[in-house]
Amino acid sequence: MLINVSKLKKSFGEDVLFSDVSFSIDDKDKIGFIGINGAGKSTLLKILMGSGEYDSGEIFRNKMLKIGYLEQYACSSSEKTVFDEVKTVFSEVEEVEHELEMIRWELENSPQQLETLVDRQQKLQERFSELNGYHYKNIIRSCLMGLGFSQDELEKRVNDLSGGQKTRVSLAKILLSDSNMMFLDEPTNHLDIASVEWLEEFLKSYKGAFVVISHDRYFLDRVTTKTISLENGRLYAGGGNYSAFMKQREIEKLTEQRNFENTQKEIERLEGIIEQQRRWNREKNIKTAESKQKVIDRLAETLVKPQETLKELEFAFRALPGGGSETLRCKSICKSYNESVIRNADFDIQKGERVFLLGENGCGKTTLLKLICGKEIPDSGEIVIGANTEIGYYDQIQESLDTDKTIIDEIWDTYPKMTETQIRNALAAFLFKGEDVYREINKLSGGERARVQLVKLILRPVNFLILDEPTNHLDIESREALERALMGYDGTILAVSHDRYFINKLAERIVNFENKTLVSYNGGYDYFLEKFTDVKTEKKEEKPKNLDYNEQKRLASEKRKKETRLRKTEETISQTEAEIEELNVQLMQSGADYGKASELSKELDAKNAELEELYAIWEELQ
Repeated sequence: MLINVSKLKKSFGEDVLFSDVSFSIDDKDKIGFIGINGAGKSTLLKILMGSGEYDSGEIFRNKMLKIGYLEQYACSSSEKTVFDEVKTVFSEVEEVEHELEMIRWELENSPQQLETLVDRQQKLQERFSELNGYHYKNIIRSCLMGLGFSQDELEKRVNDLSGGQKTRVSLAKILLSDSNMMFLDEPTNHLDIASVEWLEEFLKSYKGAFVVISHDRYFLDRVTTKTISLENGRLYAGGGNYSAFMKQREIEKLTEQRNFENTQKEIERLEGIIEQQRRWNREKNIKTAESKQKVIDRLAETLVKPQETLKELEFAFRALPGGGSETLRCKSICKSYNESVIRNADFDIQKGERVFLLGENGCGKTTLLKLICGKEIPDSGEIVIGANTEIGYYDQIQESLDTDKTIIDEIWDTYPKMTETQIRNALAAFLFKGEDVYREINKLSGGERARVQLVKLILRPVNFLILDEPTNHLDIESREALERALMGYDGTILAVSHDRYFINKLAERIVNFENKTLVSYNGGYDYFLEKFTDVKTEKKEEKPKNLDYNEQKRLASEKRKKETRLRKTEETISQTEAEIEELNVQLMQSGADYGKASELSKELDAKNAELEELYAIWEELQ
């Protein structure tokens, strides 16, 4: 057991955030932590780590606990490059490396206590090997590139990065640390699908425990084996991933309601008996009444009132009637900035289709949406919007919101002909009620701003919705409400999203950026993933076609050479490691022979450098 929590309570003033929270975390647990925005998830994580205060309860932390923590809005500053900042995680490796260099220098320059130095050198080299010292730089590079950094970006200063990129640097440091317990608060923010999939594979093979807060249901289903949920100040825990847990919770809620109702009926029945016995007012009757009252008291103590159903977002998109059979046609679209972003892109969307645009970060998805909306102009090509088509655009960076206005003024200024009652009704559907409507937009959370933007969108009469990351900042309940609204929408949808669960619910077709152009796949995300993987595999395994005999022979020869090189590299690594071990033995036996020790030390340095190069070659060949 790494952490055990018993009867934990946390309040802010008179408002109880959560109470009677009890659960434990074992050393291999992979826990998903869910709940609406503001439920107290991040607060509870900080308490578990020891950096947050709580009102009452007990927390046990194993003395072997080593915690790695990713904050939701991690945005560290550093003058170091991306690579060098992540390299700070391997401080012990660098310290060992530095001490080895100092010992080598002493061995080469009239050393004192030769045997002591040689003994220390051997121990350090063993530790250096244990810490992956010979290829830790390759591990850093692999992790950063898995999280979406290009080779060139590794040399950028951290202070020159965007907030999202800085968060990815923080995530890389945590993943590569020697922690045995990770707390990850929204780690998939700022990651494209490819990077999220890389993170999933990393977490599935992680040897320690982790608790991850996330609204990404697909991600939770893939990496977690337990789930905890904060609901109305109470914590619920269960085995299984997100989907399994939610099925379990539905059964529990029905059971809770049934038990509550049955207990209430029993209490009412007993109260009726007590009333009757007291009316008869004999000694025997009074004793019976007292006995029944004790039963009622016991039942009342154990009575668990079912959780009140949380107020849910309930809204609907209404499509403007009309529009031609073809909503959009793009022909040979090209767009460049410093370099080409979109090249000869062709695709069309028919009326009523739900199409999702996928691709890695920076490939041009948002640019294409802006081109379609007329916010930017293509360098060449043609974009044709269908007859009587009205576009409603959801902007992921929320540029359409005036942050100096109140919520109600933002809506009213956009729709001045609406009455206050109409506006308040629309805002109420998005849980902005009473005095909430007078809050300033600059004081809202990301999720609240997203809801204001959705209010503006549903009030506009359109028949073509263009949505750029509409689920960003939304908790699971809000995402499900958006899914329900879009499922009932009879207009056309073109959306960009990294939420694979959301995509699977809605997508009829996937259009994927591949080599700066577009390829279409009919179906949802799982279908696309299957076909896209098949295509990549086919290309990888594709045999040369229509090649003459000499060309086929040349390609086969190249393949054999690469396989031979890999095998020989592995053999050389084994041989070099054996030679290093032998040199260490010789160094230990050199005694007071300074000249021999110095010569062996130089040879050892050369062999270690050779081994590091061999590891890099092996990784590239693999």
